[in-house]
Amino acid sequence: MIRVALVDDQALMRAGFRALLDAEDGIEVVGEAADGRQGVALVREQRPDIALVDVQMPVMTGIEATRQIAADPDLSEVRVVILTNYGLDSYVFDALRAGASGFLLKDTEPADLLQAVGIVAAGDALLSPSITRRLIGEFVARPPDRLTATGLEGLTRREREVTALAARGLSNEEIAAHMVISPFTAKTHISRAMTKLGARDRAQLVVHAYESGLVTARTATLRADEGRA
Repeated sequence: MIRVALVDDQALMRAGFRALLDAEDGIEVVGEAADGRQGVALVREQRPDIALVDVQMPVMTGIEATRQIAADPDLSEVRVVILTNYGLDSYVFDALRAGASGFLLKDTEPADLLQAVGIVAAGDALLSPSITRRLIGEFVARPPDRLTATGLEGLTRREREVTALAARGLSNEEIAAHMVISPFTAKTHISRAMTKLGARDRAQLVVHAYESGLVTARTATLRADEGRA
């Protein structure tokens, strides 16, 4: 059973999502909250598998709520999906930096919502290669206060390369073709890189790649040669 928490200040929106999710076998809505602060409290109480969180809310924004959830070791298994009306607005990259596993438009088709819940519950990021490319083009070219990353020295050359390719928006299959390896091997390198960098999922791996300077938005250059084989 996939347990879902709904965090949105619009009662009608929560009701619509609840009706859709509760009608699906294998999904249970465990609670609702009308602002970010209530949302964090709800998540701490119920420990859902997924929290669907509106990006703009009173009292506490969805981004701050996401940040608090992601920073709590007791909630490490909770995946946050940001809900937005505006697609790739100025909040999305901040939400991913805060620890979100992806995002959905509020007007997404019902079937796509149900599929998204399954994707995130399985531990994957709700961030398709096409969305990743758009993020790169619109936001990563001007990230706020790039951080000095730690842990890159622990990556092998191959792990650096797959991380950089993932940050450029390539799927595992595309990475495999580019590197002339199997998709399974590509996935293994991605998983090891995520573990070493402490990335919750692929979305966080992409953010880390840019914040660390492993790749840049203008050139998408690889620094794999700085790593060890």
